[in-house]
Amino acid sequence: MTDPLQTGATIGILGGGQLGRMLSVAAARLGLRTHIFEPGAAPPAADVAHQLTTASYDDADALTAFGKSVDVITYEFENIPTSALDLLETLAPIRPGRQALATSQDRLTEKDFLQSLGLQTAPYADITDMGSLTSALDKIGTPAILKTRRMGYDGKGQARINGRDAAADALAAMGGAPAILEGFVPFSHEVSVIGARGADGAVACYDPGENVHADGILRTTTVPAKLNSGQRTDAVLIAAKILNALDYVGVMGVELFVTPQALIVNEIAPRVHNSGHWTQNGCTICQFEQHIRAVAGWPLGDGSRHADVVMENLIGSDMDRVPQLAGTDAAIHLYGKTDVKPGRKMGHVNRIIKAG
Repeated sequence: MTDPLQTGATIGILGGGQLGRMLSVAAARLGLRTHIFEPGAAPPAADVAHQLTTASYDDADALTAFGKSVDVITYEFENIPTSALDLLETLAPIRPGRQALATSQDRLTEKDFLQSLGLQTAPYADITDMGSLTSALDKIGTPAILKTRRMGYDGKGQARINGRDAAADALAAMGGAPAILEGFVPFSHEVSVIGARGADGAVACYDPGENVHADGILRTTTVPAKLNSGQRTDAVLIAAKILNALDYVGVMGVELFVTPQALIVNEIAPRVHNSGHWTQNGCTICQFEQHIRAVAGWPLGDGSRHADVVMENLIGSDMDRVPQLAGTDAAIHLYGKTDVKPGRKMGHVNRIIKAG
């Protein structure tokens, strides 16, 4: 185990969105600095970070200067070009490690990894052409969802196949990108576990939250989730198993489908996660501080929940409700984005529904 970072050290963050913003705030509270690397102009994290580099991920000079200026590197999103990581890892440690990125960047690789651990997933198949799609539909059936293996988030890069006659259009919607077919799982609801693993191998998981989506975008997370004691234990054990198998350092989101027979792993996200925002007001140590502690080599904090919470995303025109929300007891977290667009996450609110 490496020595923990000292006060005044700098954590490099790849990506300057709202997750990078909230990571920067958490780092500052711990006396640590952040340096954001982001291709886009005026990212949300720039308002609160110590330093910002605006450059593309193929700018070797900018990446080199960034890597030399920081003590450790982390990231707020998965789809970082391999070439950039190849360069950066020669300059500073990358946490979580690259195995986690490589696994989560490709949906097929992720499903294979999960099943290798003995965990249950939806039925799936690698799709390369119309023939493989037809064969997969014969085995998996419909309805099913065709997804690009890489990229894609908040419902993007997906096409639903309700019947065989929709297969050709769904394949065309992939634009020639490698794809994966996933069968539908009859589940009652979705939950997620926010888990953390420290550099010393210690694991700490937050209580599972229950998620509700609309149009492929998370709308609310409610804690506690509707789970019996056995399911709650199983959810945490699944997250811990994944963290340990990846020799992970940092915070991870693990999404699960709840069925009468078992918990089915939907996907993993090797970063702080939207469904963990409730921890900002429901726990003493939120997911963002927990991640900073882990990547800095500090001991993990206590993730115990002291209240029941409902987190609601503010998406697009939901921003019109902010003046009204300001008059309530909801904790408002805005991301500093100036352009309001449909489907764009602009902030979130946390409502305490029962204090512990």
